[in-house]
Amino acid sequence: MKKVLILSSPFYGYQDSVARAFETLGYAVRVETYDEPVHPFRGINKWRHKLAWDKERVKQENRLKYDAYIKQVYDDYRPDIVFSYNGLILLDERLDYFRQRSKVIIWMYDSVQRADRTPCVEHINHADAVFCFEQSDVDFYERMGRKSYFLPLACDTSIYYPIETVRKDIDILFVGTIYTSQRRIRILEMLADHYPDKKLLFYGGYKLIEKDPVGWMTRGWKNVFTNKNVPPAEVNRLFARTKVALNIHHEQTRNGANQRLFEASGAGAYQICDTNDYIESLFGNDTIGLYHDDTELISQIDWALNPANETERERRAKEAYRIVADGNTFVSRVKEMLKTIGETI
Repeated sequence: MKKVLILSSPFYGYQDSVARAFETLGYAVRVETYDEPVHPFRGINKWRHKLAWDKERVKQENRLKYDAYIKQVYDDYRPDIVFSYNGLILLDERLDYFRQRSKVIIWMYDSVQRADRTPCVEHINHADAVFCFEQSDVDFYERMGRKSYFLPLACDTSIYYPIETVRKDIDILFVGTIYTSQRRIRILEMLADHYPDKKLLFYGGYKLIEKDPVGWMTRGWKNVFTNKNVPPAEVNRLFARTKVALNIHHEQTRNGANQRLFEASGAGAYQICDTNDYIESLFGNDTIGLYHDDTELISQIDWALNPANETERERRAKEAYRIVADGNTFVSRVKEMLKTIGETI
């Protein structure tokens, strides 16, 4: 049996979704998570970095420690494939070492053009294939004369799936990080004002006590904003209860898709989402509600919440589910990666 070594930050558990996909396809898998810029997970190292005057020096020291650690892991496990989400902590020379006997796959979950992802840019010269969440990153590499592949996230069908017997008692649901996106904050606050008589639930970090104690104490809409994250299994149950699963992409997404696009529809919920060329190409013919601005968003929500449209809304949700289940799961993504690097499935 061929073996895969997965190296990843604790990326919302998606490293485990990739592992399950490889296992479904008949591979043995070992997952190694790291905490950039500190590894291993020892409190004294974390505090040393937090309190350091020269954080970059401490970061580099920890990368060297991790490099020695992961070389030993690799030598002991001897995988056929090394898979990494973004590979920020990995040194180029270690990737070359892996490639002496293994194939190396990197899947960039953040834009390679971000200032804090600069160390990842050259990884493309030390990997067998680099896949990007953003089409703009593929274009960026093309201008460098390098070949990368557009591949957005997917749905883990072991976590997100339709639950048919639940009453839909939530009118509008949003689940995601809020405080890092001014776009999300503005839109969600606007909707909280616009629909005072509807049941709205917005889950995710909104105003955090550790970052803004005053804002946390004075925040409004406490019956709407649940100022915390919820585990994936609970998110799936929330999707089953909602009439409108609202998706608002973070500002860094330009022509790609976040994981919620696949998870909401994979859970069988009717989704309303801000749009771009990729999303329109994937979900056409009014399968999900697409909006470009606030006016279109309100119009889409009003349509979806109209009882006269319930049957059509649920039909569209089932069609969107089929699109996800048929070709936008982690198994389908891993199959595409393996095909790209010449692996026989």
